[in-house]
Amino acid sequence: MENQELLYTVAEKVAELGQKFNVPVIFKASFDKANRTSIHSYRGPGLEKGMEMLLKVKERFGLPLTTDIHESYQAALVGEVVDILQIPAFLCRQTDLLVAAAKTGKIVNIKKAQFLSGQDMFYPAQKVLEAGNEQVILTERGNMYGYNNLAVDFRNIYDMKAFGHPICMDCTHSVQRPGGAGGKTGGDRTFVPMMALAAKAFGASGYFMETHPDPDHALSDGPNMVRLHELEKVMEPLV
Repeated sequence: MENQELLYTVAEKVAELGQKFNVPVIFKASFDKANRTSIHSYRGPGLEKGMEMLLKVKERFGLPLTTDIHESYQAALVGEVVDILQIPAFLCRQTDLLVAAAKTGKIVNIKKAQFLSGQDMFYPAQKVLEAGNEQVILTERGNMYGYNNLAVDFRNIYDMKAFGHPICMDCTHSVQRPGGAGGKTGGDRTFVPMMALAAKAFGASGYFMETHPDPDHALSDGPNMVRLHELEKVMEPLV
């Protein structure tokens, strides 16, 4: 979350595309980018202000919301505003975090860690299920490939589908170069449409994409973001 107007700009466009293609659209923004590479990197407005900003988006555009949580105490507060709680990939084995998210009764989207296989994701999902919540989404986002690089094994989508949960493909974080831009994460948005199409072939149920009107000046994840005016042509072959 950079500012309220940017949230409105992006939300207006994705709501428009959702109507055009007759597909459900869920709006996501982060109130705290808690795992930035550098201590000096922008993180966001924080929990209280971030929830106020997201609620304004929901009230203006009627879009369902999701955001990520990093600590257990955040689950209940965030769950009052958003429809889906997202568990970051680095934290997907944190039992207390998963259980806290589950107990909100909201959908829990668990991103697959960069060091786990699709088959390994049975266990994080099981933690949510055994906490009494059957609403689970699993998200593929690539695996570490040496240093400062990621590769996607699309067989993970097939493997995770066997658990009976919807599978989402994170098409933009999958093209990151973690820590590969001198104190921040790099990436290459060129490959985002291909990631999405490959995931579709393997049976993905949905697609996660970061977008921004001017990614090269975004405060986080710019190199892997889809330009907002190009989002329509990325979505079109997927629907």
